[in-house]
Amino acid sequence: MNFDKNYQKCLDKLIWATHQLDVKVAQSQLANLAKTIVQTMMGPWRYFHSIEHILEVGGSTDAIEVLAALFHDIIYVQVDGSIPFNLTPYLAPFIEEERGKFFVRTDNPGERDAMFELVATLFKVAPGEELFPFTGQNEFLSAIVAAKLLEPLLTPALIVQVVACIEATIPFRTQSDFGLSPSEELYQSLKFINQRFNLNLTSVELLETVKRSVRLANRDVGGFAHPSSAVFLSNTWKLLPETNHTLKKSESYTVKDYRFAIQKMAVFMKFLNAELIFRRFRGEPDDRIYIHYVEQARRNLEVARLYLDSKLVANAILEALSLRLGSDVPLTIMMGDFGDEQSSMGRLSDYFPTLINSHRPKTLLEREVWQLLEGGRAQSISFDFKTSPLTNFVVQYIGFEGICQMWQCSQEFFQQKITSEEFLASCDADLVNIIIDGVAKLLEKRKVALCRLYKPLSMNGVKQ
Repeated sequence: MNFDKNYQKCLDKLIWATHQLDVKVAQSQLANLAKTIVQTMMGPWRYFHSIEHILEVGGSTDAIEVLAALFHDIIYVQVDGSIPFNLTPYLAPFIEEERGKFFVRTDNPGERDAMFELVATLFKVAPGEELFPFTGQNEFLSAIVAAKLLEPLLTPALIVQVVACIEATIPFRTQSDFGLSPSEELYQSLKFINQRFNLNLTSVELLETVKRSVRLANRDVGGFAHPSSAVFLSNTWKLLPETNHTLKKSESYTVKDYRFAIQKMAVFMKFLNAELIFRRFRGEPDDRIYIHYVEQARRNLEVARLYLDSKLVANAILEALSLRLGSDVPLTIMMGDFGDEQSSMGRLSDYFPTLINSHRPKTLLEREVWQLLEGGRAQSISFDFKTSPLTNFVVQYIGFEGICQMWQCSQEFFQQKITSEEFLASCDADLVNIIIDGVAKLLEKRKVALCRLYKPLSMNGVKQ
């Protein structure tokens, strides 16, 4: 989607939200806000955390939720590679960077800047404190930007509600040392801030603010509970290039680059607890909906784990073979192009034989992963095949039991505890030879294309 369309969608949301809050704002001010948001959210690495995502997370019924969603991902250091230049004026007075790490300034004017003090108090961040990527760094920085940009437009009482919703999007948190859930902790913080800053929010408004934050946070991670694992994995694949920037260059990223990206995601999925994904607070959402979210997320995680482990094992064979050619072999050299099949030089899967007695899935989980490998994720993406032809063939050849047996050995290869040749020796020899034959034929096809209309060079009439 182009800038103009995204800008108009964002502006429409801002106009609607301010109207719902009965706030009189010049459209020129909202236009500048929309421009700032869209410029940032359309950064080159924003595949998942995009304009489409923030519009979806905000919903369409609550003005505070809409506003919070527009800002909740505006800072994402790991995706953008840095703090976007156009947002630095809002953060520089309060945050300093030292060797790639971010700290709250000890000489900051926090006590003189009410908005920063409000945000820092809600996030429980102190002067001199280091901000860590996976414990709220991006959400805290996004909340500061939101508060400073909205300060000329909204009252502090409204801004704190927006900031509370952004705080709630810090994901995957456990209970506090006092046994409080993240939402209960937020409620206690809001009560304290309400008194300290004389916001005059009623007890009903405080409770509703936390419930609102729960709705927003659950939409933010709603993909985990999608009824289709194909859609869930499509969203997962959009995350890969955000923190693995080499994947954007689909024609040149290496076999190892691809494995690193898959491996990081596999580790994340392995240790993620489904019960830490979604939030609830005093009946929001109700037990039936919450249990459904958790159960569906647990199922999607099971599918993702087997899917990713299968891909890692299959690609371990390819990576080990690629090391016979060099240390930085592009994946397309081994697998073929990701583009239109008619315009490509062919693909490795073109040379796989049809298996008469292939292994079949034995459980419902295996059947679902089998269908994903063969039929593909829900959406295509530029840096990878939608389907998994190599993994699908390997699973057909050795079965999911074989995948499980090879997994540990593949990890030892990745960790360089064994050599690539030792790993290949541990694999089914016939399977490896089929893949070798396919890669060789793919390379031969490239050789034929390279040598088309070849004529020996001549210099001064002398044939070389």
